[in-house]
Amino acid sequence: MLSTASRVYPWIGLCLGYALVLFGNPIRLALRDGLRCISRFSRVWLTFALLGFAYSVFQFATFTPIQYETDLDFNQIVSLVGWHWPRLLEVWREIPLPALEGVAGIFDNATTTYPLSVIAALLLAVNWRGLHGSFIRALWQRYRAWSIPIYVVVLVAAVATVLKPIIFWRLPHWGLAVSAAKFLQASAVVDTTAFIFEYLFGVYIQVYLITVCFAWIKGLSFGEAALFKFAMRRFSYVLKWAGIVLLLGILVVRLPLLLAYFMDVPNILDYLPLQRAIMSCFIIAFCSVQISLVLHNESLREAIRAHRLFLQRNAGRFGWFLLICGLHFFLLTAADAVVRGAIADRVSALLMWKLIYVVIRGFVTGWLLASWVCLFRQCETGRVNQETWIPY
Repeated sequence: MLSTASRVYPWIGLCLGYALVLFGNPIRLALRDGLRCISRFSRVWLTFALLGFAYSVFQFATFTPIQYETDLDFNQIVSLVGWHWPRLLEVWREIPLPALEGVAGIFDNATTTYPLSVIAALLLAVNWRGLHGSFIRALWQRYRAWSIPIYVVVLVAAVATVLKPIIFWRLPHWGLAVSAAKFLQASAVVDTTAFIFEYLFGVYIQVYLITVCFAWIKGLSFGEAALFKFAMRRFSYVLKWAGIVLLLGILVVRLPLLLAYFMDVPNILDYLPLQRAIMSCFIIAFCSVQISLVLHNESLREAIRAHRLFLQRNAGRFGWFLLICGLHFFLLTAADAVVRGAIADRVSALLMWKLIYVVIRGFVTGWLLASWVCLFRQCETGRVNQETWIPY
């Protein structure tokens, strides 16, 4: 009985501490409204779940192929008794960086878009729902002559995105026909170029979901096609800031990886944790620039000035929001690391856990994004302590 109690009491304490933080913080109304928003528009969290599911399927098919029928033996899931569950101290190194990137994603791009970015590139090419035309018009209205090189970069990146899975699929065969080193160099260039479109597509998804949350806050009704085009117009305002983040990301993270295919760069393929942490901290430091550009017709300079005022006036509330985000992504990442450590080489169990994890992470990410929109609007309008419920 003492052994059982020693295991149960820490979990009870964890749940009580979580409830105390969640319901006793000064931004609980924004968190509540964010939950009500995603319950009304489930697409907010389902979008993140879908993108996460697609990427997990790609990773699973690539790195965990099913070789034998016994790999799909679901008795592996039932027999949890024989699993070795690692302690948090054994897997803690895997937790801080993904949790930090999860928090930063709320303010920039909250999910990986590959491989669905391939479908997005094809839909953009065929002018699905008029988005290609809306993108061109929005670029011209916003940037005039500069819209031409911007459009060319996006177009080339979209082509590279379509070529990326083809190169990956044919890699074993083409690698035998030409020099392996040259083929790897060419594929690395294509992958880096495709990253531009994948990132921008993720930012557009973020802009679209922010507009959905904003429409809920304002009680607006909207048509789906019209909202897609409106999000594209707002995306053109965010594009300059997204370009800065993208350029820094390429220089700090992607370029060193690319150069490693052309020259001997020591220790460059070792996960780049410091560079990724720097990028995440940069995004968090300028957290409100993206949402400010989405919700207001203002220049990047004005958005940065508004961001400085936002932090000066709402530093405490924003600090609490960061704490809530960090807590949830820490718990998610820790649970993922522990469960994957316990699963080991049980393929069917890993598949089941991936499905559960992407749904939970998609829900939490959608909730926190909607809560961020609610908090930002409440801070702007001076109604942070508003007790009345949003009617629609």
